Amino acid sequence: MRRITFIVNPVSGGKDKSGVLAAVGRHLDLTRCSYEVLQTKRAGEAEEMARASAADIVVAVGGDGTVSEVGKGLLGSEKALGIIPCGSGDGLALHLGISRDPVRAVKVLNEACVVRMDVGMVGDRPFFCTAGMGLDAAVSLDFAQSKKRGLSTYITTAWEDWKHRAPERYIVETATETWAGDTLFVTVGNANQWGNEARIAPKASLCDGMLDVTVVQPFLTVEIPDLAARLIAGKADTSRHVRTFRSPYVRIHREHPGPAHYDGDPFEGGADMDFTLLRGALNVVIPPARQGKI
Repeated sequence: MRRITFIVNPVSGGKDKSGVLAAVGRHLDLTRCSYEVLQTKRAGEAEEMARASAADIVVAVGGDGTVSEVGKGLLGSEKALGIIPCGSGDGLALHLGISRDPVRAVKVLNEACVVRMDVGMVGDRPFFCTAGMGLDAAVSLDFAQSKKRGLSTYITTAWEDWKHRAPERYIVETATETWAGDTLFVTVGNANQWGNEARIAPKASLCDGMLDVTVVQPFLTVEIPDLAARLIAGKADTSRHVRTFRSPYVRIHREHPGPAHYDGDPFEGGADMDFTLLRGALNVVIPPARQGKI
């Protein structure tokens, strides 16, 4: 019988989790598994709980931050990451095809279809979805400091940062080429999106041994609707303001130290930063229909 631990972040996404726990009680197949529920009370506790768990599957019930903490706690083990997405963006869950409907997400756990996925690294920090530097990192920092959550707050924060942040010259070095130019931000994708189906790296795969690097160059305010539409349509790479690279590692140089992020978790990054990849480093539970498609 499989053992499952649910690690619940009660404040993620500003959403009540009672409906999620009710779905677990009603729809988890107890003929095939047993379970326990743990609730976090502080930042970093989900990672500790995941590392200490003796379960076969450890489920992050929360947003990308909770998923990142649980994933870090599982690295180096054979335990599998499960996700019931309840956050503001839910980027990794959406890439994997896991529904935001708690009932459907619980039923994925019943099937227990486990595959191995790559894990990105920015320096010594693991990331599972995306990492980046520049404007999107500044937005992550300001969003993290906001008292409000949700997509509308994120959009408002991004708009304010866009109005006040100037481009910066970047040098991007990959395994096969070097590029330099004025840049608003660089996103390094393991998964294909920031969240909410905003697919900044639409061709990214979690099992191809490659990082998908997206460089966004300066654009006019009137071009924002076009770029936003391309993001949601999975065609960000078709914009004339976007350059893309694929490589198992990348070194990025910018003029000054500044904000950076991994899975939306902001930190102060250096002028030079290295991004690498750990092949097949994490077991993850996915819908059976997504086998071979992540």
